[in-house]
Amino acid sequence: MPDRPQRIALGFLAGVPLSLRMRPEKVEALRGQLTSGQTGFHDVETEDGVVLVNLAQVIYLRVESDEQRVGF
Repeated sequence: MPDRPQRIALGFLAGVPLSLRMRPEKVEALRGQLTSGQTGFHDVETEDGVVLVNLAQVIYLRVESDEQRVGF
C-alpha cells in the first residue's frame, strides 16, 4: 500500500458524498471506526484539515484505486 494520500468518498444517509484525501493509515483507522459500530461525531484527519463526521450517518466508504488514468 502506498504511503501517499488516497482519495476516498464518504456517503451519507442524506446529501452528496464527501470526497477527501487521506493517508492510508488514517483510512484504515476510519474503516475500523465504521466497522466497529461506533456512532456519534468523530474528528477525521485529512490532508486538507480535520472534518467532524457523524459516523452514524455514514452509509458507505469508497477508497479509490491508485490507477493513473490517461485519456477520455
